[in-house]
Amino acid sequence: MATLATYFKDTERFGAAGAQAVRMPEAGMQESAYLLRPLPNDAIYFYSKKIDNSRIVRQADPEARGECWGAVGAAGVLLMLGASIIAPHVGSVLAGYKLEALKQERQSLLDQKRDLEVKEAGLLSPERLNDLARVRSLGSPAADQVIHLDAPSVDGSFARNQAPVVPTRNLPAQAQLSTR
Repeated sequence: MATLATYFKDTERFGAAGAQAVRMPEAGMQESAYLLRPLPNDAIYFYSKKIDNSRIVRQADPEARGECWGAVGAAGVLLMLGASIIAPHVGSVLAGYKLEALKQERQSLLDQKRDLEVKEAGLLSPERLNDLARVRSLGSPAADQVIHLDAPSVDGSFARNQAPVVPTRNLPAQAQLSTR
């Protein structure tokens, strides 16, 4: 194998005509327009030699095993050091993501609460309750249908443990109060 310049200067391929084309003009001769000028490294030839290493057997180096385990240990230590440096940052990023998710959940729950409060206020509005009472033919209670509870007792309970006395209509109001 040769350089491009030596390939074109090869007289075996081109015969005498190739050799004449490669020759440099002598002093006093005119240069031909088709002559090639010499290229750098014209005299260098590259050869490829086939080498067969199939019969060569590699011998084990006893020191290489120790060096290999040393390199593995050093890589493990560097990996642990890197993980210990990166782990807190990763934990804080994950905690930030969780915090943002909780803030969004809190906001959505507050929105739901506000919607439910508005809905409850609409359901408990006096106009709506009056409309429902009118639809179901409900009216205001009569005076004898209202039972007022006594003041709270000593033990803290608000309701009485006994059934209310139903007033009879033929007794005077004074007698009804005394029967209790």
